[in-house]
Amino acid sequence: MTMPPLPPGRLRVGVIGAGKVGAVLGAALANAGHLVVAASAVSEASLARAAVLLPDVPIKPIDEVIADSDLVVLAVPDDALATLVHGLAAAGAWRPAQLVLHTSGRSGLGPLAPAIALGVGGMAIHPAMSFTGTEMDLQRLRDCCFGVTAPPDLIAPAFALVVEMGGEPLLIDEFDRTRYHLGLAHGANYLVTLVAQAAQILAAAGVEDTDRLLRPLLGAALDNALRNGDAALTGPVARGDAGTVAEHLQVLERESPDVREVYRVLAEATLTRAERGRRLSAADAHGIRQVLDPQKETP
Repeated sequence: MTMPPLPPGRLRVGVIGAGKVGAVLGAALANAGHLVVAASAVSEASLARAAVLLPDVPIKPIDEVIADSDLVVLAVPDDALATLVHGLAAAGAWRPAQLVLHTSGRSGLGPLAPAIALGVGGMAIHPAMSFTGTEMDLQRLRDCCFGVTAPPDLIAPAFALVVEMGGEPLLIDEFDRTRYHLGLAHGANYLVTLVAQAAQILAAAGVEDTDRLLRPLLGAALDNALRNGDAALTGPVARGDAGTVAEHLQVLERESPDVREVYRVLAEATLTRAERGRRLSAADAHGIRQVLDPQKETP
């Protein structure tokens, strides 16, 4: 069946992987006037998500999604991306002049090479955001930056797609993608671990509403860190307060091993950065190190 023409600049979009990212980006493109013609979804969670965010969009096999689409959104796990694209190329699924974008943070155009070799226009467009897979994410996209890697002739279209979804495009060089993704993961992913550990410690101290206690403190700390970098360092390590660190370590003996290890590693890292910024005297730094690792500091 021949599909009706679309307004100028609008694309028929297919979403492969209706997970938390794919379904949201598909909905954002639909809100921008593009026509989401098909999606692939396997799990019950993906099917339910597609029903909410992509209502009336038919769920089809991957090869049929590609066949119906001008723009294919590949929102699949990083490790599955290259294999999927290669398999689809071998099966003859791609067609020249088609566009495909993937949402992997760590990868540039490399995984899309088999499709690009067949005349497909490839783009890497990664939203630097933590997704819930709900309509809430459509609002959050307005404050979201996207790491974009594309050939010169597709940079403008890639940027336009990002802007249409409400985000801000940032050009990332092909060879910097892994470092770019590392910076995001190091900050965001481990922040979740750190906050969960802090809540665990406070709960053990009898604090019931850990969210209420931590939210203003962590919000201010994050804002200060983003504004001032290492100059925002505070707390007993940055002050050279070895006595407080020693008491913390005593209490940590009653905490789970992962909390103890993270405290020591972060204290060492904080000490290094405080020394680098000349915020601590040599004597204070020595005192902290002696508490953190007495054996290492023993002549």
